[in-house]
Amino acid sequence: MILIDGKKVAAELRQELKKEVAELKIKYNKVPGLTVILVGELAPSKIYVKNKEKSANEVGLKSEVIRYPDSVEEKIILDKINELNNDSSVSGILVQLPLPKHIDKQKVIEAILPGKDVDGFHPMNVGNLSSGYESSIPCTPLGCYLLIKKIEPNLSGKKAVIIGRSNLNGKPMTQLLLKENCTVTITHSKTKDLKGECLKGDIIVAAVGMPELVKGDWVKKDAIVIDVGINKTDKGIVGDVAFDEVSKVAKALTPVPGGVGPMTIACLLKNTIECFKRSN
Repeated sequence: MILIDGKKVAAELRQELKKEVAELKIKYNKVPGLTVILVGELAPSKIYVKNKEKSANEVGLKSEVIRYPDSVEEKIILDKINELNNDSSVSGILVQLPLPKHIDKQKVIEAILPGKDVDGFHPMNVGNLSSGYESSIPCTPLGCYLLIKKIEPNLSGKKAVIIGRSNLNGKPMTQLLLKENCTVTITHSKTKDLKGECLKGDIIVAAVGMPELVKGDWVKKDAIVIDVGINKTDKGIVGDVAFDEVSKVAKALTPVPGGVGPMTIACLLKNTIECFKRSN
């Protein structure tokens, strides 16, 4: 079985991006800029943002984090986004989710210019992705996609099973695999015979937030299995896939942690650079 090392692939991608940023600097006499807005004191969000900032600096991007307390008014966030939309030194804007209850997430997402939406959550980017047009692609599914392509460059005709139908991962993942001519099945909590559906998959992407849901006898021999889940349990952090069991049958499998996570941040940097190139 091939252990899909997300850390290694992400490091390789960052090296490529670093080279690209250096070339863009020579060509345009400026570098792409990423601005992150962080509201509140949620520990996971703070860790994510810190890692994003570190990685952005590593590849040579201009990086800025704007921090607000939990109690910040929605209008202040929207005004700041508007200001960043009009700032030509900012190529990408990211508002770290989740937001406090009193701030309308959808309003915030829609306030970001589609051309600066590095998360790929703006309805216009969502629509463009599903129509097969140029768009920002959400970072986690893009990371999953790049890992799958490392193992199997030609996905045409493959059967892909996606567990989870979220806007963050399940739906955009579907669009990316359809574009590669896969036959895609989206499954979710209401799916009858989830195990039976999984057994048909040449590729399984599990992103449902249920610890070790996917068992060894759910996976057909030589399937590629991508585990997006991060679940805190008594035995530590585990994914949505029962790693020990599935590793005995799968052709390739991502570990948790160290699989999809590092790719998400690398893809955020990639999206920032793409936004910069489109605007220039």
